[in-house]
Amino acid sequence: MTKTDRELGLFRQITRRDFIHGAGLTALGLMLPSGCGRDSSRRPGTESGAGAGGGVGYPPTRTGMRGSHPGSFETAHALARQGMRFDDPIDLAENYDAVIVGAGISGLTAAYEYRKEFGPKSRVLILDNHDDFGGHAKRNEFHHSGDLRLSWGGTMNLEYLSFSDTVLEFLAELGIDVDALSKELDFHYGDDKPAIWFDAETYGGDVLVSGFSMYSRNLDVLEKIDLFPVSESARAALKKFYASDADLLQGMGGPEIEHLLHRTSYTEFLSRNAGLPDEAVELFMKATDGYWGVQPHSLSSTEAMNAWLPGSHLLGDAARRVAGNIESEAVAMFPDGNASIARLLVRSLIPSIAPNAEASNIATASFDYSQLDRALARVRVRLESTVVHVKNENGHVAVTYVKSGENLRVQAKHCVLACSHSIIPHLCPEVPEEQKAAQRNQVKHPMLVTNVLLRNGKGFDQLGVSGAYCPGRMHAKVLLIQGVDTAGYQQGSDPENPVPVMFWGMVAPPRRDVPIHEQLREARQVMLEMSFEDFEREVRTVLDGMLGPTGFDAAEDILAITVNRWPHGYSYGYLDLWDSPWETGQAPHEIARRSVGNIAIANSDAAASASTQAAIEEAIRAVGELT
Repeated sequence: MTKTDRELGLFRQITRRDFIHGAGLTALGLMLPSGCGRDSSRRPGTESGAGAGGGVGYPPTRTGMRGSHPGSFETAHALARQGMRFDDPIDLAENYDAVIVGAGISGLTAAYEYRKEFGPKSRVLILDNHDDFGGHAKRNEFHHSGDLRLSWGGTMNLEYLSFSDTVLEFLAELGIDVDALSKELDFHYGDDKPAIWFDAETYGGDVLVSGFSMYSRNLDVLEKIDLFPVSESARAALKKFYASDADLLQGMGGPEIEHLLHRTSYTEFLSRNAGLPDEAVELFMKATDGYWGVQPHSLSSTEAMNAWLPGSHLLGDAARRVAGNIESEAVAMFPDGNASIARLLVRSLIPSIAPNAEASNIATASFDYSQLDRALARVRVRLESTVVHVKNENGHVAVTYVKSGENLRVQAKHCVLACSHSIIPHLCPEVPEEQKAAQRNQVKHPMLVTNVLLRNGKGFDQLGVSGAYCPGRMHAKVLLIQGVDTAGYQQGSDPENPVPVMFWGMVAPPRRDVPIHEQLREARQVMLEMSFEDFEREVRTVLDGMLGPTGFDAAEDILAITVNRWPHGYSYGYLDLWDSPWETGQAPHEIARRSVGNIAIANSDAAASASTQAAIEEAIRAVGELT
């Protein structure tokens, strides 16, 4: 029987509730001075925990709606969607060597590199629209009964085996030993004790199948498929698919193989080549949500298989050479994801924020946010400040931003736009039209990371699982967060203690039969129109259905919920089914990142790659162009 919201504990005041979201943008604009996005929903008492700095609060402990949180996006939407103007700004008596737009890893790296190139006495102002630095490298911090629990709300891994020497040297300057981090890591994204959970709403009953992963062949547990609540014919087809060693492409020539692997969707491969019925194919539809932010119907066979989806065992040696190697699973990781990199960068720029912090203890170091924007400091980080206009003027750059309902302007010798490329045409009108078109092409992939603090991990321990794939739900995967005891943080694995659980994925596009950019825009709008309660209801329903048989009580055992909503998430990387090869220098990202006078452009968009290494490399390149 379906439980009511009250039975699930939906109305218990465990966390801050945010009711302002995308659907109310127009009404919100009427309430705000000059259309500015001040978070009027924030209530007192929403921050807690050791490390909170001064009277400015400590954002990592804020729960409720995070990521693109209320107050962070409304001004930008007013600028880009409504064409709102921000005239007659107040000129501040502040002059800088550089203004950096964006306090994500790319923006912070740009500030770091700027001071290396132009000298440590350079005055730098970093502006960001969010209430915390780090961008997608979001730290989620929970405190309960004296226990600290960390999780990540966005960028997670360091895929260090693919890093360039430039990036490895940069990380080494920050004191990061990626080899040591990797060796200390014992987290496996739920693949050490995998499971699939079929929910009652989609499949007619709550069914947890432990010990089986959709991502591998599972030859020793094929009988587990008999437990799937799907038709007998779908189960038979799935068992044949996983068990077969047949070369489905035998007899094909090189061009045919190339076309099938790179120009045929993964779902078409499953249906047409592997013989899976639609019911079975649908089980794979959420499998790339978290990794790609794009579903398999819009990914080529090669792209999906390189994200660990099964099928390469049916290709034969020749085809596997065309497909390429599955990406290495070797990663390094901090317990708060790449937020620790952002924290190390801020610490290097503003030493007083955490005097004793270093790479070995960065995960637990106390940060005093009151030090971010001090009047006499050479580097200042100004949060909740949305840039709305950037212009070259008489050998310098004028930057207008909105903070607390006021239009303010500062000047600098240089500016680095380390923000999403799609907003640049709106805030920098002097960008050439060809470049604006290229920037608009870079539509980011929505991303969703929801962290839930549970009273204990006994339910997962009793079921013998460390995570589950959820083919019928909003979030693709549920993962028990343990085994990232690095950088001074020790959580342990005692199931009696509080534990974070991460829900990872995306909001599915309403339509699959439209071009990829439309899919991404439509999925973004759906995400923005959802309230915190929509996300909360989802995670409570899933945890109740999955863990309920162990005695778990969703109303009592959920201690906190943090929703990291990223409508503009992963940078757009070119996709086999949707993009053609570009001549050198003519790809949209290469055109989009061209400097304009004293304005340089960074961000991972500038590499068309949703990776931390790209964000770092593009910041270094952008600063180099200013020299």
